[in-house]
Amino acid sequence: MKNSNRVMAAVLTTALAVPLAAAPAHAAAPAITVEVIAANGSGCAPGTASVVGNGDNTGFRVRYRDFVAEAGGGAAVIDRRKNCQLGVLVTIPDGWTIAIASANYRGKAVLRSGATALQRTSYYWQGTSATERKDVTFSGPLNGLWTTWDVAPVLTYAECGSQSVLNVNTELRIDAGSSTGTSTMSMNATDGDVETLFNYSLASC
Repeated sequence: MKNSNRVMAAVLTTALAVPLAAAPAHAAAPAITVEVIAANGSGCAPGTASVVGNGDNTGFRVRYRDFVAEAGGGAAVIDRRKNCQLGVLVTIPDGWTIAIASANYRGKAVLRSGATALQRTSYYWQGTSATERKDVTFSGPLNGLWTTWDVAPVLTYAECGSQSVLNVNTELRIDAGSSTGTSTMSMNATDGDVETLFNYSLASC
């Protein structure tokens, strides 16, 4: 329980830049649609990753069905690192633009004593050079769900009233170290309350 609480408390807090044309609090959120148009990597075989927009159009959730890294025991060497690169098509109505303001990553880990793990996620709008990246490390023994927050230090907005592609790259890596037995780390939605949540910042054009 001690290790679980420590991991659950891993939070990155950075001040957000406020857009000059930020939508007023009383303005209704525009209808924004999201769709996976590309998925590549050892952690997301075709058809195993999806995105679901929030009902209030304030963000979207990424869900994986077979994203597991493992090391030690009888695990194969190639299973120590798994990655997934998603292309998410985001359609924004005329007169609006959005930026990713924050992201919440959730997963499940079983790490033996002596094992360590890394969860790395980066995301950027296609055609821009601004990339947000979050690395989180974990140490065994650990058995349970984990969650971390990533708050963007600078808001990078998509083109106004457009279809823009958000590239999301995620990696899970395990080092068995001095441990015995098999350690695993996953981001599978079937493991319970496990998914990645991206929150928008809206601005009028």
